Amino acid sequence: MSDLFSTDGASPKQPERKEPQGASALPESGAYDASAIEVLEGLEPVRRRPGMYIGGTDESALHHLAAEILDNSMDEAVAGHASTIDVTLERDNWLTVRDNGRGIPVDPHPRFPDRSALEVILTTLHAGGKFSGKSYATSGGLHGVGSSVVNALTSAFEVEVARDRVLWRQNYARGIPLGPVERAGAAPNRRGTRIRFHPDPEIFGTHVFQPARLYRLCRSKAFLFRGVTIKWACDPSLIRAGDSTPGEAVLHFPGGLADSLSDELGADAPLLTPLWAGEADLPEVSGHATGRVEWAIAFLESGNSSFLSFCNTIPTSQGGTHEAGCRAALLKGLRAWGEQRSNKRAGIVTAEDILGAVAAQLSLFICDPQFQGQTKEKLTSSDASKLVETALRDRFEHWLSGNPAQADALLAFVIERAEDRVRRREQKETPRKSATRRLRLPGKLTDCTREKASETEIFLVEGDSAGGSAKQARNRETQAVLPLRGKILNVASASTEKLRANQELRDLVEALGCGIGDRFDLTKLRYGRVIIMTDADVDGAHIASLLMTFFFRELPELIRSGHLYLAQPPLYRLTQGAKTVYAMNDADRERKIRTQFRANVKVEVSRFKGLGEMPPKDLKDTTMDPTRRTLLRVVARPEDRLETRERVESLMGRKPELRYAFIQEHAQSVELLDI
Repeated sequence: MSDLFSTDGASPKQPERKEPQGASALPESGAYDASAIEVLEGLEPVRRRPGMYIGGTDESALHHLAAEILDNSMDEAVAGHASTIDVTLERDNWLTVRDNGRGIPVDPHPRFPDRSALEVILTTLHAGGKFSGKSYATSGGLHGVGSSVVNALTSAFEVEVARDRVLWRQNYARGIPLGPVERAGAAPNRRGTRIRFHPDPEIFGTHVFQPARLYRLCRSKAFLFRGVTIKWACDPSLIRAGDSTPGEAVLHFPGGLADSLSDELGADAPLLTPLWAGEADLPEVSGHATGRVEWAIAFLESGNSSFLSFCNTIPTSQGGTHEAGCRAALLKGLRAWGEQRSNKRAGIVTAEDILGAVAAQLSLFICDPQFQGQTKEKLTSSDASKLVETALRDRFEHWLSGNPAQADALLAFVIERAEDRVRRREQKETPRKSATRRLRLPGKLTDCTREKASETEIFLVEGDSAGGSAKQARNRETQAVLPLRGKILNVASASTEKLRANQELRDLVEALGCGIGDRFDLTKLRYGRVIIMTDADVDGAHIASLLMTFFFRELPELIRSGHLYLAQPPLYRLTQGAKTVYAMNDADRERKIRTQFRANVKVEVSRFKGLGEMPPKDLKDTTMDPTRRTLLRVVARPEDRLETRERVESLMGRKPELRYAFIQEHAQSVELLDI
């Protein structure tokens, strides 16, 4: 594992300075006059500066093209005009999206009588049918740039429209029509719009559509609107070995977000209460309907929290006012329940105390939403917060009243989290316990008594069971124990906000005492050795990998300065008469049975299920006693920094396709899986 965290101390290469693409040459004299002013017309601004419209030209931006076209079809479905959407990924990076909606209008546009409305929509920025609100009560594409931007950034763009039993067709290349809209024949049994396009390699280089990513996009859209069926198809040759993405699938989820959240959490999720899900119309304003909201919320006893939100089926990864309304509804509803139960401690609860223990999905449908930027990652509509809060709070309070035992358990759990937060705020730097001053320590830390950091060490263990064994096996003077609850947050794929909100990592940082980020100070580290001690199995290795990723990303100086270690607990205890030997793995077990015991005499083999099942004496003798144990130091080699960073990103980062590629490359090297 240690070679995974090697680093390279070389400074990053500075990019070569280039002139802006397409900039006009200035007069030789360098004068700044009217000739230096460019006027970009039509779709030319999009090709010049694609990042202004889709956020860049990388793989993520490429998939934004697919989302824009799919969102248009979803708008037709949400408006009640389409029930089926077909998404097909073909060879050579061609993508087709087809719906059975009304079809884009093809008749001449009133302002441009010599051009059809179809051509105006596809060649003019800020042209569309979603501004007035007459054609779509709610929609995701509101800036009128989606289809035209996609058209501008494709080397080939084909559109077919079936309206009034007639099929119309037009083709484009890099946003330029190759001819007028043509009547292509009768379409007696067809309606809607079909768009087939090929992203322009001049813009996106070698990036191609990834089947797994497109499939997840289609699946999420089907979850968001239970009235739509999305038919997914992909050329089998595009699906890599080991990729579970189906070649064909029919995606339809009558349960909506409840189905989505249940699928995300899995059957073994540690739920504190049953999943709370529902949908409701938003309160009317001045007698007019304002939209509706759907939600699914799971309160968790353990694990990582999450909050996915959407507006008009558009993912709002940076949240916004609708999330603020949901937070307010949960907070006020739970505080009201505390008052009803005469629990005076409910007043200290904040929204973050609640959200740190939930997995939630929220979908809002409103007219004319306001987003931050064209990529629509954050909702800024000021009225959304109050509308969502009002719609959810009454229903949340009703749900709590209908489940009093579960509501009491939820309230007690959240109050406990709030009290922990208050204690941590009061104890920015935790001093040692002493006979005259006993302070509550972060998390479930059991500290040592010696104060000199270089002579002490802290063991990071999984769960209370392992923590109990470690506390009994430790040297109270020099060894501290911090149990962590389950698998910690994967910081390589989590947002900064999630990292700050994660309770386990905050407890860990506080216990170490050296701070994090710009507050890091190695001289304040409270222990000379930080030892990761996990079970000697696959799950233990995963937890150790997550912890090492955290230290590598957030506290790299601890690795560089040699403070991070891995404990090496045995997997087996071998006994023959009075003789006891420990083995690290299966191969070590067989070798020691052959070499260290009498032949033809039975050897008792005990497999430790985990640290929590290991007697404290065995744990001390094999893993914690400095005179007998083996520790692996995690080393960061400066010459390998870049390679290590790339390896961490591929194995632990946000792109699953990189992990698939790694598995495919190294699958033949796996000789035995010890399960």
